Amino acid sequence: MKSLLLLIAIALVHALMAVAADPTSETKTSYHKDIRPIFQASCHGCHQPAKAKGDYVMTEFEALLKGGESRADDPAIVPGKPDESLLVLVITPRDGEAEMPGGDKPPLHDSEIEKIRNWISQGAVDDTPANAKVVYSPEQPPTYTRPPLITALDFSPDGKTLAVSGFHEVLVHDLDSDEKEPRRFIGMSERIETVAFSPDGSKLAVAGGKPGRMGEVQVWDVAAGKLTMSHPVTYDTLYGASWSPDGKRIAFACSDNSVRAIEAGSGKQVFFNAAHDDWGLDTAFNNKGDHLISVGRDMAVKSYKVETERFIDNITSITPGALKGGVHAVVAHPLRDAVLFGGADGVPKLYRIFRVKNRQIGDDSNRLLEFPKLDGRIFDIDVNTNATRVAAVSSLDGRGQLKIFEMPAKLETKPVDGILQKPTHQYSADEKKKLSAFFAEQAKVKATVDLPDCGGLYAVSLSPDSATVAVGGKDGMVRMYEAETGKLVREFVPVVLSSQ
Repeated sequence: MKSLLLLIAIALVHALMAVAADPTSETKTSYHKDIRPIFQASCHGCHQPAKAKGDYVMTEFEALLKGGESRADDPAIVPGKPDESLLVLVITPRDGEAEMPGGDKPPLHDSEIEKIRNWISQGAVDDTPANAKVVYSPEQPPTYTRPPLITALDFSPDGKTLAVSGFHEVLVHDLDSDEKEPRRFIGMSERIETVAFSPDGSKLAVAGGKPGRMGEVQVWDVAAGKLTMSHPVTYDTLYGASWSPDGKRIAFACSDNSVRAIEAGSGKQVFFNAAHDDWGLDTAFNNKGDHLISVGRDMAVKSYKVETERFIDNITSITPGALKGGVHAVVAHPLRDAVLFGGADGVPKLYRIFRVKNRQIGDDSNRLLEFPKLDGRIFDIDVNTNATRVAAVSSLDGRGQLKIFEMPAKLETKPVDGILQKPTHQYSADEKKKLSAFFAEQAKVKATVDLPDCGGLYAVSLSPDSATVAVGGKDGMVRMYEAETGKLVREFVPVVLSSQ
């Protein structure tokens, strides 16, 4: 028996050695699995239909082989001949520098260049599955047979425009126009998770991606309808894009537990921190722009110093049992160093960013205000520019709810400071009653809107004049309500529906 096993082992070794020695046994390099992710991470931001730098589009295979108009006589890729392929020439470093990728991006790694060379040597075959070959562009826009789920919307600072998430695009509606069809900002990301106008309204930041494949931040020139910057990063969808008050930086949260910020003009990364223990879901700069706040699935609300990229503090209590699930949305208080946020427990909260006392086990001393509970999970929250009105939306079992609140612009917590500074488990019955009464007096429900058949609400935006609240969710309808009364004033499908 031992002799038989030995003979089998020797035969296997000889077989493996023969395969290794056979030049025809070289592992095939897959375009779809090996090469496309490299191009996606390092090249597609500048070479896509919405922003074809050098007239070179790398997201469409035929255009990828052909090359750009600036070097039309030199094909980008010559199948079987990497040394005659212009693409290989421009990505290969000389004296430590490579022509591409451009900007602030480093040269491709030697192993990535070798993969590209091997793929070209093997014939530059496109093995992309048929169902993954659809590329959307202004010439080939998405079509809809039913309204798409709305995950994000935002009023422009002048209140005249509403941006709404779609599939592979953002629909930009002129609210003062009789034109029914929106402008369409079509990009690479199939899933759009955030749309956010810059402070001056001239730019639109879009965060999203291709789930499980790519995250992307886009910046659009609103007036021109042109993509000015695409920043692919990580291998999953991005969330919670927010502008710094000066409009120079865009922060966003990632499924790799990191929070990042880039320069809005160049895409250069200027902030990175991975303090979360689970996906980040939203971000907000404080009103001065020197601190960044993030929330995530780990139930945490975290603060960072922007200049040093340092994690500073967990703003909420970290006592086990004090938190009630993930936090989905955060927005900065416009007048003070505080943030409003909401999540799985359905309770909007206002917390100060900086501590006034040292942390104790069980304390929740940064808490300033809690609002009446919504039904289900809060998915989005917004506050007006003078900090007197708050709107939040939630979802539960296919139902959606919008609540609109009023609060004092200059909240005074002195009547309950003594209670808030104590560990929560030490509250007496009278203290709990006094705190509840204070919250009820300061955070009043102005209107409640229940939508039992909408499938859930995921996005909310307050108009700059605080008069209107726009919401969107699973059924794909944009609904606009009077903020004072909760009366429906307008509803529409944000896309043009096809009969096919």
